[in-house]
Amino acid sequence: MTQDDAHRAGPDPTPSPGGEAPRQPGHPPLPSYGAPGSTGAGATAQHGSAGQPEYGAPPGFGSQPGYGGQPSYGQPAYGPPPGYGGQPGYGVPGYGLPPGYGYPRPTNTLAILSLVMAFVFSPVGLVLGIVARRQIRQTGEQGDGLALAGIIIGGIGTALAVLAFVFFFLALAAAGSSGAFAP
Repeated sequence: MTQDDAHRAGPDPTPSPGGEAPRQPGHPPLPSYGAPGSTGAGATAQHGSAGQPEYGAPPGFGSQPGYGGQPSYGQPAYGPPPGYGGQPGYGVPGYGLPPGYGYPRPTNTLAILSLVMAFVFSPVGLVLGIVARRQIRQTGEQGDGLALAGIIIGGIGTALAVLAFVFFFLALAAAGSSGAFAP
């Protein structure tokens, strides 16, 4: 027969009318966990009925009771060193990318075309660059520098083409008035 079987087969553990807990034969009385200074089982505050000291309130989880003037084991004497925080929190693995690793914003297609067309046919590159910058401000896409380069190169190319056209007609008009082409 084990000790647990002996306790199960023992007398009914209901308290007696005097408020005292029943005692099993051959066992010392159980300590009382009450408020400090309370008496348990009719004994004094210092010693139980068998001369054993009583205990105060049970200690909380995670801390050891202190002995004498020493700090308890669960609490540090001085606290954490300054400048050191706790462990950083790591998110649940497998759920998204960390901040700053998202997909890059797309580059505006008209900005790319404006730069290419500025070298091929300058007026088209100039117009596409203006339209691309307007779209980039609204949508927040990348490619603002490409559109600006398309505007600058397209503007310079268009200005040179206009000057060449004007110079050609002035040269043609000057040659026609001098009679160089007369029969």
